[in-house]
Amino acid sequence: MVGPKKKGLFFRYLIAIVLLLIMIFPYLYMVLSSFAAWDQVDKTLIPTHFTLKSYQWLLGGGQSVIPRPWIHAFFNSFFVSASSTLLMMVTGVMVAYALAKIPFKGRDTVNNVILFQMFFPAIILLIPTFLVIQKIGMYDSYWGMILPKALSLWAVFMYTNFFKAIPDTFIEAAKLDGASDLQIMFKIVLPMSKSITTVIFLFLFMERWTELLWDMLVTKSDGMLTLNVLLSQMFGPYGGYPGPMYAASVLLTLPIIIIFLIFSKKFQEGMQFTLK
Repeated sequence: MVGPKKKGLFFRYLIAIVLLLIMIFPYLYMVLSSFAAWDQVDKTLIPTHFTLKSYQWLLGGGQSVIPRPWIHAFFNSFFVSASSTLLMMVTGVMVAYALAKIPFKGRDTVNNVILFQMFFPAIILLIPTFLVIQKIGMYDSYWGMILPKALSLWAVFMYTNFFKAIPDTFIEAAKLDGASDLQIMFKIVLPMSKSITTVIFLFLFMERWTELLWDMLVTKSDGMLTLNVLLSQMFGPYGGYPGPMYAASVLLTLPIIIIFLIFSKKFQEGMQFTLK
């Protein structure tokens, strides 16, 4: 006879499995639909006939007679996302270290200003930022896509809270050995922050990888198109192709999934800290 504890454990696992299936089903449906025959897309829950037609249509440029720069657009997306993420993390570490470990007059005020600005949507600065980029000659360039995304207040906030939890004895011992603040920051504090760094990296990269509005606004030439802008151009006049749209969604999410799987262990450790 099964005891009450085992029954409770069984129902917990059952509920967890059901919730997991509910969460992963939309993505599974998207993947299956991207390979489904066009006459079955969005007409049956689980397709029975599969083909590569959606991917062939997508990578072939759709209905456009002009070849679409897929490889170059993918490179642009990766380069811009990686560069922006790296800059946001470097600036986030430097600002957070100053706020957490370097006493100066007005530090609390700066912290409050950062928290205050986090409540405002970034879109309110879209037009002023665009006008500045245009006037300084960075329109339709990598710099125009990267520099406005060089600072993340969320990254500053996350790093500041983590650095505050690091004992000051480590900092004082390093200073007695003659280490500068930069050396302490990148050789002592940052290596101790691998878990939270992974969380910040994944969220920042994902946010920049999925950016569309800014990249669409600040670029015009085919050579500067990112993957999101290219897809938006293809599906603007040709939105009646659900199969290729599912295929495009799979291609866009695949790099994020791969990166997450690589850093999943550190991500879990970092999330445990953020939930404390």
